[in-house]
Amino acid sequence: MKRIAILGAQWGDEGKGKVVDFLAKDMDVVARYSGGPNAGHTVIIGDKKYILHLIPSGILHPNTMNVMGNGMVVDPESLIKEMEELEKAGVSFQDNLLISESAHVIMPYHKKLDALNEKIRGSKQIGTTLRGIGPAYADKASRIGIRVGELLHPDILREKLAFNLKIKNAIIENFFGEKGFDLEELYENTLTWAEKIKGFVGNSVLFMREAISSGKSILYEGAQGTMLDIDHGTYPYVTSSNPTIGGILTGLGVPKDAVDTIVGVVKAYTTRVGGGPFPTEEKGSIGELLRNQGHEYGATTGRPRRCGWLDLVALKFASWINGMTHIAITKLDVLDGFDTIKVCVAYEIDGEITEEFPTNPVDFAKAKPIYKELPGWKTPVKGISRWEDLPKEAAGYVEFIAEATDTKILLVSTGAERNETVTLV
Repeated sequence: MKRIAILGAQWGDEGKGKVVDFLAKDMDVVARYSGGPNAGHTVIIGDKKYILHLIPSGILHPNTMNVMGNGMVVDPESLIKEMEELEKAGVSFQDNLLISESAHVIMPYHKKLDALNEKIRGSKQIGTTLRGIGPAYADKASRIGIRVGELLHPDILREKLAFNLKIKNAIIENFFGEKGFDLEELYENTLTWAEKIKGFVGNSVLFMREAISSGKSILYEGAQGTMLDIDHGTYPYVTSSNPTIGGILTGLGVPKDAVDTIVGVVKAYTTRVGGGPFPTEEKGSIGELLRNQGHEYGATTGRPRRCGWLDLVALKFASWINGMTHIAITKLDVLDGFDTIKVCVAYEIDGEITEEFPTNPVDFAKAKPIYKELPGWKTPVKGISRWEDLPKEAAGYVEFIAEATDTKILLVSTGAERNETVTLV
């Protein structure tokens, strides 16, 4: 298990930050490959709580190199703020952070357009984090985006900003009736950001090639989750990148043989943020109980998450898409106290029963869950760190998920802290 991919197997918020932090202590490199400040990876160490949005979770380990790959979109303003907060907390990263010169930049006009686009959708809102992720990736696909490396070349930067503002200001002012951006002001701000991050910018593809060639251990850190993948998620209620396994290869420039172990991080129940169908959602007291016991509020937005029972149909689909070899179960302790625990094992769609995940969003919107009930456990699992100490019902629940997804159990999280973890490999 020298090169491990950590992927979200649900709709994000699975607890990837803790899993990455737990494993990073033994890794030479932690590399992120997709997304941007829409991620919110929470790591709790003792009485300190770290929320990382852009910087990989391995930054809390001083001997681990952290790479922000070319597949990411980077908001320099947010990145600088995150760096300053880490410095205040006593975290040093001067020698162990690399930002890809090929990653695309989120500009202030991307964030403004994100908010304006959501507003005009009305009741059909996607529920984005309003961090400018979608518009930045759209510019990348349209081949008018600005890359991090171009921030370090003032003449090229100014030329590209001028071109982009002709388009963005026309949309913002003429379509939305809002005030656009001043070129000189934006240019000066961008130069200020560039000055603060230039020492961390470099060729991430070359770094990854050399790390792989020299036999270094690597952890690939995913953001968001499989069901938010732009191609395989519940479109259009998805993110704008590929948080699935393919995103690693393109988002870091590594070959397929560079990944040995693929770990799907699975919350013991299911949550979702924003719009879109959610077959197992519990809107009553059970949903509230899960939300309160699991502290289910977005690390990035603070929004309350929608909560429900585990969706095994979607999870089996995620296992196939990613080629998952292992699972890491998180927040098992949130299910303490339930007499029975429901798991969705099939859907009913237009009167037909299916165990297959529908890729047609029209069909998925009509899916009704078919549940299997498993026995709960009355003995708290919080803080348990040995498999043999888990109540047999809790162990049975985890084994049921692993068997259904045809994976091995890597670890089980029984609390927010590092030491509240059961390891099986």
